[in-house]
Amino acid sequence: MTDKDEPPVAGNDPAPAPFAAPEPGRATAYRGVSLIDGTGGPVRHGMAVVTDGPTIIAVVPEADLGASVPSGAETVDLQGAFLLPGLVDAHQHLSTPPNRAQAEALMRRQIYGGVTAIREMAGDLRQMADLARASLVGEIPGPDVRCAALMAGPGFFDDPRTWQVTQGATPGTVPWMQAVDADTDLRLAVAAARGTGAVAIKIYADLDAATVTRIAEEAHRQGMLVWAHAAVFPAMPGEVVAAGTDVVSHAHMLAHEIPGDRPGEYRRQRGQLADTYRRLLDAPVDALDALFADMRRRGTILDATASLVTRLPSSAPGAAELAPDVLRRLIDRARHAGVAICAGTDYETGPADPLPSLHDELRFLVHAMGMPPHEVIRAATSTGAAAAGLQEVAGTVEPGRRADFVIVEADPCEDIDHLRRIVTTVKHGRRYDRADYDRAGAGTQEGAPRER
Repeated sequence: MTDKDEPPVAGNDPAPAPFAAPEPGRATAYRGVSLIDGTGGPVRHGMAVVTDGPTIIAVVPEADLGASVPSGAETVDLQGAFLLPGLVDAHQHLSTPPNRAQAEALMRRQIYGGVTAIREMAGDLRQMADLARASLVGEIPGPDVRCAALMAGPGFFDDPRTWQVTQGATPGTVPWMQAVDADTDLRLAVAAARGTGAVAIKIYADLDAATVTRIAEEAHRQGMLVWAHAAVFPAMPGEVVAAGTDVVSHAHMLAHEIPGDRPGEYRRQRGQLADTYRRLLDAPVDALDALFADMRRRGTILDATASLVTRLPSSAPGAAELAPDVLRRLIDRARHAGVAICAGTDYETGPADPLPSLHDELRFLVHAMGMPPHEVIRAATSTGAAAAGLQEVAGTVEPGRRADFVIVEADPCEDIDHLRRIVTTVKHGRRYDRADYDRAGAGTQEGAPRER
């Protein structure tokens, strides 16, 4: 570092940060909105939200706004618009494979599409950590990124994706993607994962129940979250939940809890998926209620990734046509048991689509899965924030929270597709007006991502 009395070294100026959050003292009043605050309460009409720098400082009826607005505040008149917390995509893979230009374009589309945070569910964290930093400090436009480092059994690491995200090293030996067995020193493994900037350990494949439990316990001891697939084989859903996992992904995998063939390794489950689905559909409708009750008791969040079933690979023959019925049953029973559901995608839409994939997931949850729009909104806001470990600072529109919200033209509680009618997204108090994105045009890095 340069001594404070010495002049700065030429060429060491910080990178430009055109998307940085405003400093405290720069206040804005968003007036005349109908507020969906993310707490589960009813829509409140005629409201105002006041921000100071990156923070919400007041949420009041517009009639009471006068005393809440600091001197010199900017006023944004939004009569008739609806304001709700920023959306959270709880399952993304922007760094698999790593492609910096593509990831930046996707992140840009996400923030202008209402998404203020994502969970990056493992990938090349060398690249993703820098993208997360660049978005946080405002060098590039994008959501906040919460990354997971992956742990799996040694047999998983011939998967070609593991080579994509560890280029220059050996899969299974890097701190963001580690092979784990009974001899692994998990204190060191988790500490190494923390050093990548990850906030969570993702438990993925080819691990037994005892190992899953040891990983979860050590991760929690070191202050990390634990995210996992709903089954990691040979560990089954009930064992993954009982290990203390904070969020389980892929609702369709819960079907493996129905007694039947127990895959000894992760790859085997795809070939058995159709049979697993049939066993679930033939079972009593309450067959998995004990599992859902345990999830509710433990506070386990379900990352449904429901619309992913429309993209099931051909390696699961006969499963695709059964998947919607399986998902409807599982999601319906989970909802009625009181399991918290968040909205994740596990894919992104192509470059011709003006909006990120999360909007397709939300539409699918309403129209194909039968969830009411107000529940889906909560899944994509407050529950999504909790899944990402942001529940203390984001996910609701309240004084003291981050100024992360999205403003749309019409009521999404009446029609979930109204979330697509975006006026502006606010992240950490900085506005991303949708009109600016639309004017940039589609099919370019500025307007939309290239084909993945």
